[in-house]
Amino acid sequence: MKYYITQKIDATFEQALDRVKKSLGREGFGVLTEINLHDKLKEKLDVDFRRYTILGACNPAYAYKALQSEDKIGTMLPCNVVVQELGRNVIEVAAVDPIASMLAIENPQLTQIAGEVKGKLEKVIESLQSGGES
Repeated sequence: MKYYITQKIDATFEQALDRVKKSLGREGFGVLTEINLHDKLKEKLDVDFRRYTILGACNPAYAYKALQSEDKIGTMLPCNVVVQELGRNVIEVAAVDPIASMLAIENPQLTQIAGEVKGKLEKVIESLQSGGES
């Protein structure tokens, strides 16, 4: 089972980040964290790495439901979405598959919630091909 949902898009890195954030917002997600790995790896290890940003996305309603079903689920929150530059105007966006990440937890309520969140993340990823305006 793949542990992510992915899509390659034709955009600049900045355009892709903007599209992803807007699309997440339309599906009820807020971005809690934004980690620029390119800059962090340069700062900490003095290495050059491609443009790669991790967005920590959270849908508060679903996070609340999940926490009510499983109090340690916070160890797996928020949902990470990666935006990485593969080439000139070739950007890959990948989001965690919440169902895959919940396989170790035997909680039917959580499985249902993860399925609903996966559906929302799939909409986010699919909308990017059309410029994020779906």
